[in-house]
Amino acid sequence: MISDFVQSIGFLAAICTTIAFLPQAWKIYKTKSSKDISLPTWIIFSFGVFLWLIYGILIMSFPLILANIFTLLLSLFILIFKIKYNK
Repeated sequence: MISDFVQSIGFLAAICTTIAFLPQAWKIYKTKSSKDISLPTWIIFSFGVFLWLIYGILIMSFPLILANIFTLLLSLFILIFKIKYNK
């Protein structure tokens, strides 16, 4: 029962931290502008998310794996648009 609660907290945290990037990704996509985003920060962030994904895989934590797959995809989307539309 405690394990289910802990897993639920993990999934809720994963959902919140992942969907937090959707408005930013959507704004960049619509405006074709990413001038207010720091490229070095976003590169470091994306690498950190990649490492969290590896960590989740190594400890076999489904919430960490799932959240970081989606967060990494969103992060890379934003990073690509940052490079493409750096205006």
